[in-house]
Amino acid sequence: MRLAIFDLDNTLIAGDSDHGWGEFMVAQGMVDPVVYKRANDQFYADYERGEMDLQAYLNFSLEPLTRYTQEELSSLHQKFMQEVIAPIRLPQAEALLAKHRADGDYLLIITSTNGFITKPIAESLGVDDILATDAEIINDRYTGKMTGIPCFQDGKITRLHQWLETAADKGFDGDLTDCYFYSDSINDLPLMQEVPNPVAVDPDDALRQHAEQHGWPVISLRD
Repeated sequence: MRLAIFDLDNTLIAGDSDHGWGEFMVAQGMVDPVVYKRANDQFYADYERGEMDLQAYLNFSLEPLTRYTQEELSSLHQKFMQEVIAPIRLPQAEALLAKHRADGDYLLIITSTNGFITKPIAESLGVDDILATDAEIINDRYTGKMTGIPCFQDGKITRLHQWLETAADKGFDGDLTDCYFYSDSINDLPLMQEVPNPVAVDPDDALRQHAEQHGWPVISLRD
């Protein structure tokens, strides 16, 4: 069984779910509309440049989750899926997933965005599993802190190898031979260099340049 790995934001969907959740919270009156939006936009710009302070961003983005029960957050997320995620789904991305699925591949999303936001999206896309940055939950409430290794830059490699240690339990034999990884972001360069078949998908300028210099495939799922 071959492993097909996918980044999520701006790869399988035409936008960033993390930034989109921040904008959704602004629209719903969950956060200060001026202060939060300004910081959310700045963090996203830092991410696009490959310069984001992940810990500072997580402290910022996870804190609002502490104010709501799991039931309230679930209801909000359903609305988020309908209003924000549904319009940015990509038919060509879902066709790519379907092709790998038909080929018998194991489909894995690896994303730096926290699991609260991304796990329902991954489920809707029908992938086999997802690795995401994990938000800490104590007594059924989010604490505003992360737990474990963040799924970001080199952390994606670490998390993948941790996952591979238990992959047999998930129905995958742990073999990376002919493994694929699809991503749009220069932040994912470490993992792209780790796999036999890196594919740049609608890449940012830095990743496009690197892909072209190294003869990696460059594709679009938006054309």
